[in-house]
Amino acid sequence: MMVCPPTRYLVFFQYFGTKYSGVMETSNDQSLIGVQNYLEKAVQNLKPVTPVKFHISSRTDTGVHALCNSAHLDIQRAPGKPAFEEKQLVHGLNRHLKPEPICILNAHRVPSTFHARFSALSRTYIYRVLMGCSHHSEIPVFERDLCWAPGGGYLNVPAMQEAAQFLVGTHDFSTFRSLSSETPFQSPVRTVLQVDIQPSSGFLSHHYEHRGLEFWELKFRSRSFLYRQVRRMVGALVAVGQGKLTPHRIKELLELKDSRAFPPNAMAPPSGLFLKSVEYSEADLDTTVAPGE
Repeated sequence: MMVCPPTRYLVFFQYFGTKYSGVMETSNDQSLIGVQNYLEKAVQNLKPVTPVKFHISSRTDTGVHALCNSAHLDIQRAPGKPAFEEKQLVHGLNRHLKPEPICILNAHRVPSTFHARFSALSRTYIYRVLMGCSHHSEIPVFERDLCWAPGGGYLNVPAMQEAAQFLVGTHDFSTFRSLSSETPFQSPVRTVLQVDIQPSSGFLSHHYEHRGLEFWELKFRSRSFLYRQVRRMVGALVAVGQGKLTPHRIKELLELKDSRAFPPNAMAPPSGLFLKSVEYSEADLDTTVAPGE
């Protein structure tokens, strides 16, 4: 019987990140485990011939959410079984992911040369900030773990918008990265394509407008980001909004190129951070891939 070569798929998926150690797999003996552990457990239920590994495009930390992350995987089916149709794969994985707050959004067959991480053109993150809370007990219960309510009243948004423009473009972002085991091997130079700060809405917030709470979204787009770069950029912009830093100080912090120069305790918590999307070229997602390609 003919053995078909493995089929490579790109899958897009979302998750509520609060209960996970992050997206990457961890050893199962930890109290919190990664989203990847659940994805790989789900795909094993589809009875592939060999164990399947998810190659995830964008690493997110403990407590960070994804409206849409992506990964590629290779599935080898038993002899005589055709490759999964894309919809079949989506439904099969979702059936085995229940009751986890993880959902496969869609799948594309891609060539065997495609790589979820290295083929990505850009990644977009949003960070949700809640203003108008004098105490964290004032955060609506439906918004806990999904936003950050910094202390000190309303933020000066025009000052934050002025400061944000210093972050756009190609810079050495050493000041805006946390040190990790990968730091020595990674260039600190990144090109931030977009930083936007826009009013937003909360979950059912039109029912409690009288409370004077304001939701804002900070949006960042780049081909890739350094470890905790987005949370550090958000924290610095919020410090500008609180009047603790001047807008121009952001430019000076960039020029210092030193992670120790970052203001102490200013990094934003993970709770408000969402990976919004991972962008690919249309040509890569053209699903007319010949079988076995």
